[in-house]
This record gives sequence, C-alpha cells and structure tokens, in this order.
Amino acid sequence: MIYDVIIIGKGPAGLSCAIYTTRANLKTLVIGKDDSMLLKADKIENYYGFAEPISGKELLEKGTAQALRLGTEIIEDEVVSIEKTDRFKLTGVNGEYEAMTVLIATGAPVVRVPVKNLSKFEGNGVSYCTTCDGFFYRNKKVGVLGYTDYAVHEAIDLAAFTQDITLYTNNMPLSVSENLKESLSKFRINTTKIKELQGQERIEEIVFEDGSKDSIEGLFIAYGSASSTSFALKMGIATEGKSIIVNDKMETNIPGLFAAGDCTGVFKQVAVAVGQGALASRQITDYVRNMRKDG
Repeated sequence: MIYDVIIIGKGPAGLSCAIYTTRANLKTLVIGKDDSMLLKADKIENYYGFAEPISGKELLEKGTAQALRLGTEIIEDEVVSIEKTDRFKLTGVNGEYEAMTVLIATGAPVVRVPVKNLSKFEGNGVSYCTTCDGFFYRNKKVGVLGYTDYAVHEAIDLAAFTQDITLYTNNMPLSVSENLKESLSKFRINTTKIKELQGQERIEEIVFEDGSKDSIEGLFIAYGSASSTSFALKMGIATEGKSIIVNDKMETNIPGLFAAGDCTGVFKQVAVAVGQGALASRQITDYVRNMRKDG
C-alpha cells in the first residue's frame, strides 16, 4: 500500500498533522513508539482549552483517540531509515512502508552517549552515518555503539563494506526484535562498559572499565533510537546543529519531506508542536493533490 503521507512520531506534532491530513481525505499512517517526552509531563497547565491541569499522558491519549476516530492508521514500529526515489520508502523494524510524502516529528534527540573522548574523534573515526561513511571502511575493523534495533540495522548496512564488525552495547542489555535476532550471529558482541576512546589523530582503540582494550579503525554511533539527526545525516536534510531546517511551510530542502515539532529546534511547548503539525498538514495536502493532478 502506498500512503499519501507517513508521519514518523506519535507526539503532538505528528498527531496534529494526522488529524488534519485525515480530514483532508489523505491516506495517513502514523508510525512511532510510545516514547514521547510528553509522557513524562506530570501536569500541563498552559495548554489552551483546559481549565484544569492535564497530564502529558492523558493529552496524548486524547490526541490519539481523536486521530483514530477520524480514520488515521497508527502503528507501533521504529523507523530506522528513509529513502527517496519517485516516492519515499521507509524501513522499520517490523516492515517497510511507502508514501508520497513524509513528516518527521520525532522530537528532539535526547540520548547522550556516555563515553569519554567521543566528541574528540567525531569525523576522525567516529561517525553517525553508515550510509555516508561506510564506504571509507571497506575491509576494516569497525564497531557499532548501540544496543537496540537501530544499532543492529546499522551493523547490517556496514556488512556491505566489511565483515569485521563488533556491536558494543556499553553494558546496556540488548533490546532487539525477534526478526533481527538472527542477524546478531553475523557480528561480534561486546557488552563491557566503555571507559574511553583513545588514539592520536584518529580513533585507535576502545578502553573498557575492566582494563581490557579493543583496537578499532572506525566506530559508528547508533545509541538508542534513530532520531531526526540520524535521518538528516543519511538523506542530506539541511540542519542547523541538531535541528532540521524548515521554511514557514514546514518544508525541508527535500521536496515532499516535512518536519514539525521539537526536531526543528523551536520553543519546546505542546502548543507550538501542535501548530507546526497543522501548518505542515496544509502544505502536505497541497503537495499530494498537485502530485495527483500531475499523475
């Protein structure tokens, strides 16, 4: 099935957009996990229309119920990559999806990798993009730092360039879906906690808390879940810092690809995310209708 729009993220920006696009008769799919930062908000007292405080969890539940009532399709999956040809192809842990347009509404990246000297070697052996840099590590000894489906997917991508791959979990328990567990046999797995990275001009070795070391030529970071920054690096989406650059219509520099909410670096408030989702929906609707005319 080809959707008119796929929205990555089940937070207020994504659900707001979905409500509008569904009402505009666009076939809309929302993909995400229940990991919105809004779930951690105990009380929200400044959102228009609620005289009494409401929890972030309850607000999300109401938004989800509203989108479902209108006919939005919502599934739980983790999108690990986006590709564009004549349309967009999204790869998730549980399946693949196609759409005419995509909205990234994944929120702001919050995972910080607790490894000393990581930033020192960024661009000098430490990379965040297998698609961008995997080619430079042909037949070399490389590692992927991560412990989730995202990390395994990145390791699978690297296998096109080298067979010498280690998955470093940094003492985190592996959290991998059943359909990816078989792929783990292709890689070495090191669960030891990392103390620091060492090297001269480039990364040369990983030093662990127990005193052991691993020599390495490249380390790819895939810690936690794929974020807006991850998608940007792989697709060439224009960014400023860790935020996706959009215009006043929520368009990125890639036609048909939009972004809204915290991932665009705006004032982190529910009202702003909801407003951006609505703005994105208007342009997405126009974009899809124009494509239909041209087709």
